[in-house]
Amino acid sequence: MFDRIISFLRDIPGAERSLRFDAGDDARVAAAALLIHVMDADGIRRQEERARLRRALTEAYQVSGAALDALFAAAEQADQEAIDLYGFTSVLKRHLDAPARLAFIGLLWDVVYADGERHELEDNTVWRIAELIGVDAPSRVAERQRARARTPGTPRETGSDD
Repeated sequence: MFDRIISFLRDIPGAERSLRFDAGDDARVAAAALLIHVMDADGIRRQEERARLRRALTEAYQVSGAALDALFAAAEQADQEAIDLYGFTSVLKRHLDAPARLAFIGLLWDVVYADGERHELEDNTVWRIAELIGVDAPSRVAERQRARARTPGTPRETGSDD
């Protein structure tokens, strides 16, 4: 599953290696900014989440070192300057087909579960992103369940599945 996600991220236009990242219409920056936004949604940036996000970006774009730092910095700045999620989701919606958008939701859940728990603010953020990129609720929930199953040591969740 993770290989499928990395494969779709590689196919995003502009995925060629570069140290310059433009927040305007760069799907790499949009994807990374949304991943950062989800990571920070609960107000706590845990090392496990950051490491998971950086690993995903490294594998998706074959960037490391200065290039990875530049992408991460551009995405962080774009996220901090954004007034809403629409600017990022509209870029992804233009560049990704339906299966790739669903895979992206799975990657968001992987970042959520990287620290072993799911916070309600993270859940809400993924829900909003899914809605904006056209992923329906049953598919979003299924991706969440798959991500939880992929994450060792994640406790079983109680309550509704949505």
